[in-house]
Amino acid sequence: MTTVEMTQTRSRDGWQIRWSDLGPWIALAVIVLVGALINSNFLTSANLGNVITRSAFVAIIAIGATFVIASGGLDLSVGSMMAFVTGVMILVMNSLAPTYGASAIFMGAGVALIVGALCGLLNGLVVTIGKIEPFIVTLGTMGIFRALITWMSDGGSIPIDRDLRAAYRPVYFGSFLGVPIPIWITVAVVLVGAFLLYRTKFGRRVQAAGANPEVARFSGVSVAGVRTMAFVLQGVCVAIAAICYVPRLGAATPTTGQLWELQVITAVVIGGTMLRGGRGRIWGTIAGALIIETIANLMVLSDMVSEYLVAAVQGVIIIIAMLAHRFLR
Repeated sequence: MTTVEMTQTRSRDGWQIRWSDLGPWIALAVIVLVGALINSNFLTSANLGNVITRSAFVAIIAIGATFVIASGGLDLSVGSMMAFVTGVMILVMNSLAPTYGASAIFMGAGVALIVGALCGLLNGLVVTIGKIEPFIVTLGTMGIFRALITWMSDGGSIPIDRDLRAAYRPVYFGSFLGVPIPIWITVAVVLVGAFLLYRTKFGRRVQAAGANPEVARFSGVSVAGVRTMAFVLQGVCVAIAAICYVPRLGAATPTTGQLWELQVITAVVIGGTMLRGGRGRIWGTIAGALIIETIANLMVLSDMVSEYLVAAVQGVIIIIAMLAHRFLR
C-alpha cells in the first residue's frame, strides 16, 4: 500500500472518532474536573457558556490551521491577519452605512471573506511559487498585516459606526435555541472542515502532501496547489472569526488578535495534528481550543497563577505537546 493510499484510508477513518483521538477530550474532562474542585463558580452555566463562546474564535481559525499544518505548512500570521481583516471590514461597513443602513453589515462581511481569502492566497503563493519556508513567509506577512492595521488606525482604533452596533450586536451576544450564535457558527465551520478533510479528495490530498510530498507528486497530486488552497482556507476561517469578533469589542486596534497564532497552533498540536504534516485531526483541534480557553478561565477565577501568565502557560503546553508527539512517535 502506497503512502497516498494509506493517507486516504486514515482520512476516511478520521470522520469517526477513534479511541486514539480521545486523548484531548479526556484531558479536557480532567481540566474541567479540576476546575470544579478549585472554584465552585466554574461549572455554572454562565461561566461554561462564556468559555465555549470565547473559544469559538480560536476554534474557527484553528480549523483552517489544521489544513495548513496537515499539508506540511505553518501560518504565523493569523493573529495579524485577523486584525487587518477586522479593520478593513469595519472601514467598509462604516463607509456604506449612510447609504445602505444595516445592509452594510452583510456587505462588510462579504468583503472580509474576500480579503481573508486573498491574504491566505498571498501566503500560499509566496510559499509554493517562491519556494520559501512557510515559517519565514508568514513571519514576514505577520509584520506586514500588523503594520497595515496600525497605519489604518493611526495607532489608535477603528470603531464601528454607532448606527450599526445595535444591528450587529446579536452576532456575538445573540442566541438561537438557547445557544450563542458564535457556537452555531463554529459548529458549521467544524462540520464543513471535517467533511472536507475526511470525505473529499482535497482532504486526502492535503494529508498526502504533508505525509510525503514527493510520493504525492508521483501519484498525481499537485502539492503546490493543495498547499495554496489550504492557506486560502485558512484566510477564509480567519475572516469568519473576524465577522464573529467585531460585535464583541466594536472596534479594531493594532493589538487585535495579538498572540492568537500561539493559541491556534497550540490548539491544533494538542488536538493530535502532527506539526510536521501528514495527519489532521479536526475533532482534536476543537478539544484543543476548549482546553486553552478553559485553562485561561481557571487562571482568571483562581488566585493560584496570575492571569498575566496565560501566554506563558500556553507556551508550556505547546512544548509539552510537541515532546509528547515526538516520544509517542
